[in-house]
Amino acid sequence: MRGGYIEHDTFKTPEFLVHQLIDIVSKNGNLLLNFGPRSDGTIPDEVRTALLEMGAWLKANGDAIYATTPWKSFGEGPTQVMGGAFHDTDTKPYTPEDFRFTTKGNTVYVLGMACPADGKATIHSLGWAHEGSSLPIGSVELLGSSEKVTWTQAADALNVTLPQSAACKYAYALKLTPATK
Repeated sequence: MRGGYIEHDTFKTPEFLVHQLIDIVSKNGNLLLNFGPRSDGTIPDEVRTALLEMGAWLKANGDAIYATTPWKSFGEGPTQVMGGAFHDTDTKPYTPEDFRFTTKGNTVYVLGMACPADGKATIHSLGWAHEGSSLPIGSVELLGSSEKVTWTQAADALNVTLPQSAACKYAYALKLTPATK
């Protein structure tokens, strides 16, 4: 999105904007959305749709974004994000192996950047032999769902099975609560 209305402009998709928001927040940044209304004051339908879609995603997953800070690691996965001005659209599509992390208090959030076809997520950073050594997990919840999430924490990874009805449009967020001593 850009400032000032431009006839026949191209617009970023809601999926792209949600992914960009997640990636930036996991690195302690802020996302600035800039768009211009038409001369009559109306907002282009493409912008309106993108903002409404982002809002719907944040309604379900906002706890993993709002008032969070970066975790020990911003994320993991094969997709390389291109930095610098005008390179945001050079990033390849995210895969189910791409995760971003945020934290709030003792809670860690894992944001899956793509829904796994088999419903299984393997998050290596949260294994006992990795950064997860300081996070013995007590519970795992899927934000926006009341269904049970099956999980195991091992040395190599946190293995999670999402509920079959998991809504992971654009991305999904897991809330990890530490075990009580």
